[in-house]
Amino acid sequence: MLIIPAENAVNWKRPPWVTLGLIMTCLMVFLFYQGGDEQKLESAIGQYLGSGLLAQEAPAYEDYLQREIRFEDDQQRVLELQDFQQLRAQGNEPWQAVTLLLDREYYQYLKDNSDIIWTPAERSQWMEQRSAIEQQWISQMSAFQLGLVPADLSLYTLITYQFLHGGWGHIIGNLVFLFLLGFTVERALGPGRYLVAYLVCGALSGLVFTVFSSGSLIPLVGASGSISGLMGMYVAIYGLQKIRFFYFLGVYFNYFRAPAIAMLPVWLGKEIYDYWFAGATGIAYMAHAGGLLAGAGLVGLLGKSWLQVKEEFYEPEPEEQDARFTSGYAQAMASLGRMEFDLARRQFEALREHYPERSVLLEHLYQLAKLRPDMPAYRDLATELMSDALARRQPEQLLSVWQEYLSKGEAHHPLAGEDHNRVLFFSLKQHDLKSAEKAFERMRLRAEPEMVHEACRLLIAEFEKLQMEPKARHYRQLLQGLN
Repeated sequence: MLIIPAENAVNWKRPPWVTLGLIMTCLMVFLFYQGGDEQKLESAIGQYLGSGLLAQEAPAYEDYLQREIRFEDDQQRVLELQDFQQLRAQGNEPWQAVTLLLDREYYQYLKDNSDIIWTPAERSQWMEQRSAIEQQWISQMSAFQLGLVPADLSLYTLITYQFLHGGWGHIIGNLVFLFLLGFTVERALGPGRYLVAYLVCGALSGLVFTVFSSGSLIPLVGASGSISGLMGMYVAIYGLQKIRFFYFLGVYFNYFRAPAIAMLPVWLGKEIYDYWFAGATGIAYMAHAGGLLAGAGLVGLLGKSWLQVKEEFYEPEPEEQDARFTSGYAQAMASLGRMEFDLARRQFEALREHYPERSVLLEHLYQLAKLRPDMPAYRDLATELMSDALARRQPEQLLSVWQEYLSKGEAHHPLAGEDHNRVLFFSLKQHDLKSAEKAFERMRLRAEPEMVHEACRLLIAEFEKLQMEPKARHYRQLLQGLN
């Protein structure tokens, strides 16, 4: 059963560059660095078979497997013994050579017990020939150079193993999941923090794998631990919010919605169960479990500081915002058409909470408030609409709203002196002297003396500039009276 989150779509206007870069890096490493592994293995097989080592090691390998079965009760070794005996019966020497060359625990067993298995002459010959193959070919393969070997852990391999893969099926599966999860987490955290968190999850995943595979000589490769970290971060970011998941069971698939964080114990339980009961599948289940815990833990511990989710992550994409706005706006307009004014007002207010930049919503709310000019809401919305008109550089609308409010609402709830002063200032800029004088008369009643003095000086300067001396003299006399 496969369950993956499917809450978001990719916004190609803001591509997930780090995720795409990680995918490209893994592909380049696989093609150009790991691409030489096959030739190295073929050369190792040829030298191994040519040296006669197969005849010397094959019987020892069967004895080794039987010993493991007898003393360790390792059922996986039973299957390996049966497969190897079948290869010998078929005379398939190349695959016998592959088995013996790549079984690192067997190679270590031979080094530790060669003096018991063979005579000194045989041991000396084996050591010379086998060491040459190891140094020239096997140790140069990517998994043994940069893979994570629990028995020989190096700090740099905690990072490098994340970019290696064991074959086309392995890399394609990992990169598909990296893309499906990565673009969402990258958008949530931002490119830099996302990259660091990805690598840290991979490193912690490798450490958990090392703990549960202590002493193992088999190298761990692949991005699945890091990707499991992305899964842990993904559900921790959404927390208790219900999101959509895709599931695949046999030939059946569908979607369901559930609290995001509820999937963490499900995924974690599956990995732990498979670790104990799935048998030797070659899948690093505990690395996956470690990645899940690392990702969720990082968000849980640092989600309010260094790993805090960007605010814009929770905002719908522009296309989705437009669709939601259009739907909500149509509902509110339908309410207006039915003359359900209270419902329409609530709908416009709800829309404005989510889309405060849409001036048309403010205009509708103003028109609805105008139905009750005796209420304070009309003054508040008139003032807000006047400020919005100034911000959008629409002085005509500013003057229109102001004049309308004077006739309908000023008697109930007068505007503040600052509101009249703004009208005066922009009226002068528009050379609308009649409105400027009217605004001045209103503001004289409510504004601070300093504001009134300054407004009076502006009127004097304007009338003097236009050579309207009677008007200029009137305001000079008025200014002296104010002083």
